[in-house]
Amino acid sequence: MYDQHSESQHEHGTHTHEHEEHHHDHDHDEHEHDEHGHGHEHGRVDADLYGNRAGLRAVQISTAGMLLVSAIQFAIATIGGSAGLFADALHNFGDVFTTIALWIAFVISNRTANQRYTYGYYRAEDLAGIFIVLVIIASATASAVESVQKLISGNTPTQIYLSMAAALVGVAGNELLAQYKISVGKRINSVPLIADGQHSRIDGLTSLAAFVGLVGVKLGFPKADPIAGIVITIVIVTVVFSTSRSVLQRLLDAVDPHIVPTIITTALTVPGVEQVTDIRARWVGHTLHVVMNIEVDAELTLSKAHAIAEEVRHRLFHDIKGISEVLIHTDPSSASGDHHQEMAHHLQAAQRPIVER
Repeated sequence: MYDQHSESQHEHGTHTHEHEEHHHDHDHDEHEHDEHGHGHEHGRVDADLYGNRAGLRAVQISTAGMLLVSAIQFAIATIGGSAGLFADALHNFGDVFTTIALWIAFVISNRTANQRYTYGYYRAEDLAGIFIVLVIIASATASAVESVQKLISGNTPTQIYLSMAAALVGVAGNELLAQYKISVGKRINSVPLIADGQHSRIDGLTSLAAFVGLVGVKLGFPKADPIAGIVITIVIVTVVFSTSRSVLQRLLDAVDPHIVPTIITTALTVPGVEQVTDIRARWVGHTLHVVMNIEVDAELTLSKAHAIAEEVRHRLFHDIKGISEVLIHTDPSSASGDHHQEMAHHLQAAQRPIVER
């Protein structure tokens, strides 16, 4: 990754400042070792290379599976005229577009970071999440229109048994793909892939609703089919809410509440770390980036302060899943005085909080 690190490492009298930045080369998987043995790239295979390959495989399989399911349902809905089955087929076809969007996002994420995109292209996954939400909204609108039209017209679907079989194909196909996508998404920390898996799981329930509507028609209640389509629309709307919340939280750099306490606990277990301050963490795609300050004895040499920072980084890679980059600023202990007065007015001008050290 391109190193844009511009702050100098310096030693003034009895205290030491040092910025340490851990980068991953997106073109190599080799381990890098420094004299302390802690410079190797933990998490590189899990968070970057493995994540992209597993994500690509998941969306490729999902695309093929949902295309097959939706094609079967569309064909039978066209023949039989079932509003519920049509709404379900439309929703499943929407899944094809969402998985293709994720496919494109994972391909873009593989691009190497450069001087303009210094964090790489992992945000493409988060943008795909927005597209998924928009597709869900579009499918809800289309299914609502179709269901209301069928309810008003009073058209009764034909080919009931064939339509029921197609609905059950949707139930089974969606649930299998949902389990697969959610499992892979959790393993590689991809919120959009998990969201798409949840979308497929709800699609399975909508297929079941379509089946129930057709059963109702068979039992002599013809309006059961368009009513099932309306129920499916309502379910889709609930998916929009839950999915959009997860996607927006990721776009706004939200992290699980346990991550920051875990960082603090892990860092304080390293001998020589007296305090941990100013922690920031965010997900970039499915990789976690951390920025933090640690305080050490002001009398330490630059080399010893560096070794402590490296050990903190080393343990963080072991303890926090998905971590890809850690930037550590090492401060002299606050007991030796306030060494940040010169920067205070800059932090105020940048509207950054001045953290007590």
